[in-house]
Amino acid sequence: MSEAKTLSGTVDKAGRLDKVLADATQLSRERVKALISAGDVEIDGKTASSPSAKVQVGSSFLVHITPPDNPQALPQDIPITVVYEDEHLIVVDKPAGMVVHPAAGNPDGTLVNALLHHCRGQLSGIGGVARPGIVHRIDKDTSGLLVVAKSDKAHEGLARQFADHSIERRYLAVCNGHPNPPSGTISTRIGRSDANRKKMAVLSPESSRGKHAVTHYHTLERLDGCALVECRLETGRTHQVRVHLASIGNALLGDPAYGRPNAKICPVLKKLGFERQALHAANLGFAHPVGGNFLRFSSELPADMRELIDECSHSNR
Repeated sequence: MSEAKTLSGTVDKAGRLDKVLADATQLSRERVKALISAGDVEIDGKTASSPSAKVQVGSSFLVHITPPDNPQALPQDIPITVVYEDEHLIVVDKPAGMVVHPAAGNPDGTLVNALLHHCRGQLSGIGGVARPGIVHRIDKDTSGLLVVAKSDKAHEGLARQFADHSIERRYLAVCNGHPNPPSGTISTRIGRSDANRKKMAVLSPESSRGKHAVTHYHTLERLDGCALVECRLETGRTHQVRVHLASIGNALLGDPAYGRPNAKICPVLKKLGFERQALHAANLGFAHPVGGNFLRFSSELPADMRELIDECSHSNR
């Protein structure tokens, strides 16, 4: 297995970030774009966010490359729920418990493996052999909607919309307590936690690390010891909803990383055997990257979250 490595140097010719780094590192331009999207590129000590950003002569760069344990994803006949599909893209409703793409600890059985079988290998190659077609991700234990690119043109068009924050994303979450105020906007920088590199954290506004993240939340229903909350995302950072709600004291129920349920909720979670973060990607909207028409999709709450909400609302009836 290849080892992780870091490429570093100084820019000797001004221009677009992806082209400059491709020339400097001998990586392909699309590989550089994928690394930028993953947050693995730094310019002058700050995480790069846009492949089209202009860089100047003399700027320093760091490119972190961590190859997966098993870089080649193989087709597997795994059932998936297809919400929409055409020659350029596919929208799926991912169940909780399914990993999006192969990585360390999850070499197969992922959504990518299932899609390679379903699409007969016709997925965009921009994400590399481990992440074909993957434009965005949702966590293993988050359920809901995901769009995947089948053509490179679709991948590029969708990536632009994610970069300019024009994608519509609405999540439904069940959180500890009742947010106060019941509606609001959380705007912070999110990056790797210094205490635990497997977790994300809200960083100081002055920090040069991480990325700006914005979540608009609204309480839909006050339950007994918890609340059903709608979250609309302007940005799509790793663990964004989980970190943001935890930062205001309302961590998601069942979230093993960012919070513990209050004493009133623990018996409910145990009774139901609810062992994942209560988060569902319920709505997704975007302009078709080839046709231009705007598409909107919705997904009903899965049975386990409906059961959780019902159990927590008993005392309020």
